[in-house]
Amino acid sequence: MSYLSVSTWSLHRLLGPLRWTVWNEETGEHSTNEQAQPEILSLLELPEEAGRRGYRAVEVCHFHFPSTAPDYLEQLKQSFLSAGVSFDTLLLDYGNLTADDSKRREADLELSCRWIDTAALAGAKQIRIIAGEAGPQDEEALRLSAAALRELAAYAEDKGVRVVSENFKSLTSTGDSCKQLLELTGDAIGFITDFGNFKAPHKYAEFEQILPASVSVHAKADYDEQGLPDEAELRLCLERVRTSGFDGAMVLIYDGPGGMWEGLERVKRIVEPYL
Repeated sequence: MSYLSVSTWSLHRLLGPLRWTVWNEETGEHSTNEQAQPEILSLLELPEEAGRRGYRAVEVCHFHFPSTAPDYLEQLKQSFLSAGVSFDTLLLDYGNLTADDSKRREADLELSCRWIDTAALAGAKQIRIIAGEAGPQDEEALRLSAAALRELAAYAEDKGVRVVSENFKSLTSTGDSCKQLLELTGDAIGFITDFGNFKAPHKYAEFEQILPASVSVHAKADYDEQGLPDEAELRLCLERVRTSGFDGAMVLIYDGPGGMWEGLERVKRIVEPYL
């Protein structure tokens, strides 16, 4: 049976500064750009608040971590355990496993390993790794990405973490490229289906190509200027999930105007009958 989850992206105006990872072409190194945001709710407080609002799980974006020190990660792990909420997925929102620059590819691979370590210490079940930014018809890039993902999956397995990817960024922007990547990786990785990352009118059929391998679904609606979801379009997506037999995490995504918790409640009202 599927269950409610929420991504920290849906609460990004509440959780403090965003710490974006960037690649510096001149120095050949990663750095962090911090974007100021108010902290109305700390990451350590989030599991209890999410549980109180009816969520059974949370996905945490890497840029929401104020620290990756072991003592902080242990605190975060305990906050999830105390709240009875699952830390399902650490969403690594950076990385290009298909970069033309081999130095960057290697650096991004090493960075992914460090975030796998972080996921393990924080008690996350999974880590989402971006497959790559090459074109979806680039056969060599798909093979390169699959090899890197298999390597990362083996590294993560030893730490009790599963690697998953997503129909996110260019390489996995079509159902066919996602299906090919999944065939190349076998059962080494899982997947995430995001409603907003395929394009109509073919998106509904493309969902069928990746839902069988998906551990979670990002229930992302189209919103108007008032933050009201396009309910009819969202239900078309949800019906595809229902008929697929999916039974993982239904992760609510909201990035519209106004209160973020209130926006999530509008999506939750539509999604709950499909759980």
